[in-house]
Amino acid sequence: MRVVKILSKITLFSFLAFIISYIGINIYALITPKLNITNNGTYYLYDNKDNLVYQGSSTSSWVSLDKIDEKLVNAVIAIEDKKFYDHHGFDIARIAKAMFINIQNGYIVQGASTITQQLVKNLYLDFGKTWKRKIEEAFLTIIAEIQYDKNEILEAYLNTINYGNGNYGVSNASHYYFNKDANDLTMEEAIILAGIPKSPNKFNPVSNKEEAISRAKIVAKALYNNEFIDQDTYNNLNFDSVEIYGKNNENNLQMLMYYQDAVYKELEDLGINKSILETGGLKIYTNLDMDKQTSLEKNILNNLKAEDEVQIASIIVDPETGKIEALTGGYDYGKSQYNRAIQAKRQVGSTMKSFLYYAALENNLVSSSKFKSEYTIFNINNKQSYSPTNYNNKYANKDITMAAAIAFSDNVFAVKTNLFLGTDKLVEVAKRVGIEEELTPLPSLALGTGEIAMIDYATGYATLANSGYKKDLYFIRKIEDPKGNVIYTKEEKKSLVLNPNYVYILNELLSNTSSSAFKDYTSATASTIASKLSRKYAIKTGTTPTDYWTVGYNKDDLMLVWLGYDNNREFTKGYSTVAKNIWADTMEEIQTGIEDNWYKTPNDVVGIILDSVTGEVTNDQSRAIMYYYLKGSEPNISKAQVVTKEEE
Repeated sequence: MRVVKILSKITLFSFLAFIISYIGINIYALITPKLNITNNGTYYLYDNKDNLVYQGSSTSSWVSLDKIDEKLVNAVIAIEDKKFYDHHGFDIARIAKAMFINIQNGYIVQGASTITQQLVKNLYLDFGKTWKRKIEEAFLTIIAEIQYDKNEILEAYLNTINYGNGNYGVSNASHYYFNKDANDLTMEEAIILAGIPKSPNKFNPVSNKEEAISRAKIVAKALYNNEFIDQDTYNNLNFDSVEIYGKNNENNLQMLMYYQDAVYKELEDLGINKSILETGGLKIYTNLDMDKQTSLEKNILNNLKAEDEVQIASIIVDPETGKIEALTGGYDYGKSQYNRAIQAKRQVGSTMKSFLYYAALENNLVSSSKFKSEYTIFNINNKQSYSPTNYNNKYANKDITMAAAIAFSDNVFAVKTNLFLGTDKLVEVAKRVGIEEELTPLPSLALGTGEIAMIDYATGYATLANSGYKKDLYFIRKIEDPKGNVIYTKEEKKSLVLNPNYVYILNELLSNTSSSAFKDYTSATASTIASKLSRKYAIKTGTTPTDYWTVGYNKDDLMLVWLGYDNNREFTKGYSTVAKNIWADTMEEIQTGIEDNWYKTPNDVVGIILDSVTGEVTNDQSRAIMYYYLKGSEPNISKAQVVTKEEE
């Protein structure tokens, strides 16, 4: 009897506490400003001209409920919250079932979120499965149900939910996936769309159509079980016939999202959590140059076709400031979100030689220093041998200059140089210019056997392009909160890490890779694109069995291009030319209207006209080039042949 009385008192107290709390929440909801459930533009991405180029979901794409296809609305209710119009924010039966499963497991493994709960979570909360977050969600759910009617909540949900590939809201998603308004979907399209929010990456019909269809079949079953469609409609569904569009008509750039993902990564590095980004209305001002991004993508699509599964990564940088102005991490973001520009580490091939030859110049070798180009077997520490080969097994079989070795990308010359200097010298220079990857000091490192991420590698090359000054590369220049308060500004810092005199000499040597003066046992590595170039560039190409690189720059722009397969399989076609053409076409286009802005010869550097291959005095004008030296290191020849800065 006593137990019954105690239980009765507990029940009565709990009931009264619930009533008081419920009344209190209702009063609070009525006297406080309404929750903003139309905040579908939760983050904003601006380019370098402060133009808005992307936001979580554009308010201009907001569509009223009566403009959303009823088939899609029914599919969403059937799969997400079949009792949506009957409850007051919570499905008690589903909650009880979920609680039982969670108690059994000892932690939260299953949710029972209604559409209202999902809406407030997406707009106001992070995505952790903690009890504190659940309590906050419950409170906001009650508030939303009091302040808005069901149709307003459903409309807000459909306009703010994540549909993958950067598409928030049914209007953006309908146009992206099917090139249609949200009111013109077929039954199959509506069902596929309704299934995406469960896991936007997994059920994305562009990159994972089979998974999307599997999910769609579950949605279709829910529609049938809840009597939204009849059996004939259910039996005649044909998801395989659905055509996926997979483009954003607003800018039609299928690679732009790689830049946005790189911005996300930088935000994380700055300590800004992604959930804060998507719920806080942040304004992110980037270095994105839409003209350069558009040119980059156009020239990729013109030169590289969507066949053979070849992937691409590319970065365009302003070397003077460190601003990353354009980027792609793959051929088509809709089909693969893996960002090869910032995530993949690949062998860099002969592009590593630029840093090798800087080390050589810094350690008393000069542009006309010679080694013999011939097939060579190197004995390493008397324990193992190493026999690098030149491209197509072509050798000069004579002494050639450093200038020729760079233009021809002679591998034997590079390994001899690396061993002559000591293999630690190349590693030390790589670290100094900002390459963070741990590199092993091996003879083969001169040929780019080390694997480096493109974003990391670009820092090193930007140092060369900036005359020896190292700068941090970055995407974000400023961040503002929703009220316009600046919460972050990039502080530009630079440090002189290389001798500008030697960097100038190296840049001149790299400009010879497209020169017709280098014709001997082979030709200059960038000679195939020479006719496309209207100005002077420092260029270095790199080739491995699995990677093709072209890297080049002047004072205004640095651009890196990589081609390869994700599974590291070897090439069977000559994509090296493709990489060079993408580089040349893009660089020429983005520099249209800019003066040929080559580096000024330093006061301590002199030039001498010599033979391109032998480094000797020559009367053959077709092979004559300008060799540059630090004053005092030039060959002892007639002063009449020495060209100083004042005479240039």
